[in-house]
Amino acid sequence: MKKILLIFLLMTISSCIVFACSGIEMDYSNGIYHFVLTGDKVKKKMMFVSSPSLITNKEAHLKSNSILTINTGFFDPKNQKTISYIVNDYQMAEDPIFNENLMNNPVLRQNLKKITNRTEFRVLDCDSKLKFEIAQHDSNVDFLCSVRTSAQGGPQLLPALRLEEEFFIVKDADGNIIRESASVLHKTPRTLIGIKNLEKGKQEVHIFIVTNEHPMDIYEARDLCKSYELDSAMAFDGGSSTSLNYKKINVVSTQASGDTGRALKSFMIIKP
Repeated sequence: MKKILLIFLLMTISSCIVFACSGIEMDYSNGIYHFVLTGDKVKKKMMFVSSPSLITNKEAHLKSNSILTINTGFFDPKNQKTISYIVNDYQMAEDPIFNENLMNNPVLRQNLKKITNRTEFRVLDCDSKLKFEIAQHDSNVDFLCSVRTSAQGGPQLLPALRLEEEFFIVKDADGNIIRESASVLHKTPRTLIGIKNLEKGKQEVHIFIVTNEHPMDIYEARDLCKSYELDSAMAFDGGSSTSLNYKKINVVSTQASGDTGRALKSFMIIKP
């Protein structure tokens, strides 16, 4: 009997190390995967990475030996260059200023400030204490803090939706929408991330992978984040880019039979 109890205890501890103690909890309902990341260990294990050439989310997941991998920033599939800032290990890994297709497009260049100042998710190192933050790229970090790793996307969802400010919609003089980016007004798969601030400085990160089974427009995405009482939230690249790998779960949004998913530029990974 004691031997059986010992084996059960060892199995429980092992399971805790691999899953529960990783600080990752997952729920799936009505076509939406919802992850909650908690604890200080997750802050140390979260990284935003990019690839020189476009690769699938699953390839990034396997290459980095990640526990959880999702897609993040926008990119140009024609020249495989970024449209979003990525910081990894305190260094700028991807800078949209070096994307000639962005710089040479007269409409985009005219609105470059809005595009480059889109919202990003940051892991900040504040005098050796890590914390999460969602902010516009050009916003300053707190004193004694530096950006350890970050990925830009957009638009910001909470505390306020920033569609015009981040060049996701353009309105004419009469207030009519004449331009839309990233299908923000259409129902599509979404990759969303948000922060809930708790007592004593603790934080939770909430990630939503909104699949083809329950596509949302950006207003519904905002309301989803609001329903979980998140303090701040943002979107990453969505639509066919929406991707997830976790344990044996492989989610792609390209829908074609046997498709391994769209080739992407940047990813959020959680290291073991």
